[in-house]
Amino acid sequence: MTPSHRAFPARVSLRLSPLLLIAALGGCASSPEVAEAPRTRASDETALKAVGNAGQMIGKPYRYAGDTPAGFDCSGLVRYSYGRAGISMPRATAAQRSATTSISVRSLRPGDLLFFDQEGKKASHVGIYVGDGRFIHAPSTGGHVRTDSLGADYWKKHFVEARRV
Repeated sequence: MTPSHRAFPARVSLRLSPLLLIAALGGCASSPEVAEAPRTRASDETALKAVGNAGQMIGKPYRYAGDTPAGFDCSGLVRYSYGRAGISMPRATAAQRSATTSISVRSLRPGDLLFFDQEGKKASHVGIYVGDGRFIHAPSTGGHVRTDSLGADYWKKHFVEARRV
């Protein structure tokens, strides 16, 4: 074989490798999560268990795409807390919003989800209502799971809606 014949497959594979990588990554990015409603609606007791589970995570670090005690993002905390209470929740904030039922703020109960606009993105942040105007959430990079007041100016300004699991 001549050197040019041996080099041909290598050149083809080098040219195909980036294309295969793009196709593989594009496949993950283009398969959006389907928002399925939880199979079981949360009873008051189950919602309180989810609040308790979230409360045990206060102080855990924020971690993008995190959904374990090693670190949480906002929707990961919801998924983990409800999962430990026996309710399977979608992973993404938008899917959690789609899988739950809109309620009025006047009818809030512990365990309801609160959705907020952040960085110009509609309903891009979620927290779990704990009662007395407070909620638990995983706020942002560098932060930790914590409670905040729904009445604080920042959260009042960015509040979108409340929804029930």
